[in-house]
Amino acid sequence: MLLFLIYPTFQLFRYSFTNWDGYSPALSYIGLDNYHKLLFDFPDAWKAIGNNGIYFIIHLLFIPVELMMAVLLNRTMRGSAFFRFTVLMPYIINGIAVAYMFSYIYSPVSGPLNVLLKSLGLQSLITGWLSNLHVVNYSLVAVSLWRFSGVHIILMLAGLQSIPQDLYEAAKMDGAGFWLQLRHITLPGIRRVMEMILFLNISGALLQYDIPYVMTGGGPGTASSTFGLFSLQTAFTYNNYGLASAMAVSLLFLIIVFSALQNWIIKDRSEA
Repeated sequence: MLLFLIYPTFQLFRYSFTNWDGYSPALSYIGLDNYHKLLFDFPDAWKAIGNNGIYFIIHLLFIPVELMMAVLLNRTMRGSAFFRFTVLMPYIINGIAVAYMFSYIYSPVSGPLNVLLKSLGLQSLITGWLSNLHVVNYSLVAVSLWRFSGVHIILMLAGLQSIPQDLYEAAKMDGAGFWLQLRHITLPGIRRVMEMILFLNISGALLQYDIPYVMTGGGPGTASSTFGLFSLQTAFTYNNYGLASAMAVSLLFLIIVFSALQNWIIKDRSEA
């Protein structure tokens, strides 16, 4: 633990106060200059954070859909095991492979998506899904949803299966319908699972980089850049490891703050 967690974290904080270029053996300490630059001199960093926010908000809005799918899969029906495997499959596939697959799907020339829209007579919807400034982030978020929603559904399904069926049977005898059962039995029963999924949404949104890196490189321009991708480019393209370390520390801080805020809101609601 000391070797693989504490020491690298200590070094990360240390480098964030330097202007280290990644090569020089000597370090020059510059105090809080990197954090000042990040806050006031890099508007692209704030734009990247906004793009991370798009991932989080859309994933958050998609949670009710994931829950309904988990409820359906929880019912005993033919082929349920196959469907469970199917929804989990995108998460098992390597993220780089997923990104390349959707790059082909979104191809403006021969991509299946535009070909399908054309065959349906919806030519007005055809666009450059990865080159249009107005849709590129939503195209990437759709890939993220396809990749990660399955694991959320499986986690919810595991939570649903831990709820005693006697509670539902008693509720039915008392005349409670689906929505009352959902509100008073299902949601309280999977509360811990939902907390985990919300944390995964927060951390996943803030750490998102592989999909935009492979599919757009953060482009066009910096339109689809995320904070994680911006940090990597700062380190490995511009050799500013000190500033990149400050970005990584800031990212860690954001994850801690938003996770603590989430826990406070959930705890406050549960006690109300």
